[in-house]
Amino acid sequence: QVQLVESGGGLVQTGGSLRLSCAASGRSFSSYDMGWFRQAPGKEREFVAGINWRGRNQYYANSAEGRFTISRDSAKDTVYLQMNSLKLEDTAVYYCAAGSGAYSGRAYSSPAWVDYWGKGTLVTVSS
Repeated sequence: QVQLVESGGGLVQTGGSLRLSCAASGRSFSSYDMGWFRQAPGKEREFVAGINWRGRNQYYANSAEGRFTISRDSAKDTVYLQMNSLKLEDTAVYYCAAGSGAYSGRAYSSPAWVDYWGKGTLVTVSS
C-alpha cells in the first residue's frame, strides 16, 4: 500500500504560480511511476503530468506543456508539480497518482496505470 498526501493548493491570480507537493508513504516510493491528474467542476478527471520511476522521463498534457514542471525527490519520497503562468481554466482539484506500467505519454494520459490516488488539493485561479 502507498499513501499519497497532496499539499500546496490554494487561491492564486491569473499569471501566478503554485507548487504542489505529494508526499508518499508506505511501500517503496522510488519504484513507482508518479503523476498528477486534475478534475474541474463538472468535468472528467484529466491527466496533467507524469514522471517515470527513475525520474528520467516526464510527460505533459498539451495544456500543461511549457507552463508546468513535474519532478521527484526520492530522498524525500515526494513528487512536485510546479505550475507557472496559471490560467482560469487551471482551476481544479489536483490529484497525485502512483502506479506502474506506463511507458509513453499516451499511456500516462490514461488512468489505467494508476494503482493509488491521493485525496486531492484544490487550486483556484482567479482573475
